[in-house]
Amino acid sequence: MKAATIALVGLGGNVGDAATTLREALSALDRLPETRLLRASPLYRTPAWGPVAQSDFINAAARLETRLDARALLDALLEVERQFGRERHDGEARWGPRTLDLDLLLFGADMIDEPGLRVPHPHLHERAFALVPLAAIAPEASIPGHGTVRSALAGMAVDGIEALP
Repeated sequence: MKAATIALVGLGGNVGDAATTLREALSALDRLPETRLLRASPLYRTPAWGPVAQSDFINAAARLETRLDARALLDALLEVERQFGRERHDGEARWGPRTLDLDLLLFGADMIDEPGLRVPHPHLHERAFALVPLAAIAPEASIPGHGTVRSALAGMAVDGIEALP
């Protein structure tokens, strides 16, 4: 039997009732095969990021224990996105509004660079909207090449990011 790995997943959305979607998505993550949700961050309202003008996002992070390999976990995350109505786009449209975005941020201490799968997430260390929720559940998690989540977040502007009640 494959040993369990701790995976950290970022969640986000800004279409419809995003807070409810994220809460339901966290439950869906806990139902993935050979995977259990160990901890979820609070939900945060964050300013939209990227080249497309759009509504604020709701973001969160999840700490999973999984026996799936990274590719199988990513495939499962993409299926959960589809179940919540996510349609992936290419080009600038990929930065647009979405019902649910699930990003595999960290997978144990692994560094993976394959087509369609890069871990750690390539821009994790520079995105406060991902680091703030992650710091709530895994501040000492290591981002290879960038230190801990806590150190990556230190000194970063977090203006406009607020925890939801």
